[in-house]
Amino acid sequence: MGIRHQVQSEPDPVWLLRPDVHRGLAALADAGLAYDLVVRPHHLPACAEAAARLPELTFVIDHLGKPPIASGALEPWASAVRAFAARPNTVCKLSGMVTEADHTTWTVDDLRPYADTVLDAFGPERLMFGSDWPVSTLAAHYIEVLDTARLLTWGLAPHEREEVFGGTARRVYGL
Repeated sequence: MGIRHQVQSEPDPVWLLRPDVHRGLAALADAGLAYDLVVRPHHLPACAEAAARLPELTFVIDHLGKPPIASGALEPWASAVRAFAARPNTVCKLSGMVTEADHTTWTVDDLRPYADTVLDAFGPERLMFGSDWPVSTLAAHYIEVLDTARLLTWGLAPHEREEVFGGTARRVYGL
């Protein structure tokens, strides 16, 4: 099981590093819960630092950390997400891509560089599919989101795809 917080709504980009927040996160770790983070790219450095300070807590970055897919820019998001992934207690959800892309014109090829970045950084054993439903319906039907994730992971071995589409979530959330 886990707890999710909309860190993206916190006005302080280093909110995660506050002592009172640290105490709360330590309590999550003590309870055996994972911590899902909804963040924007500028929050990722604080996420990486929080993960370094609390190695006993599993941090799950939702929606790839909301990269600027619509603009096509990879940096500084890619470097920040790799720094976060360098911590062994971090996981990423392969979710939310279609809503970060142009809602009406996105293609699988638009999403591929971002999916490839997190696949490379986290590996299939620390990456999990998420639909972002119902928010994803702003840009695609659920089956389109699922089919897109399948296409983006097509090159993985069957056991690796099983990790992305189930195994990682079972381990992280104790399902």
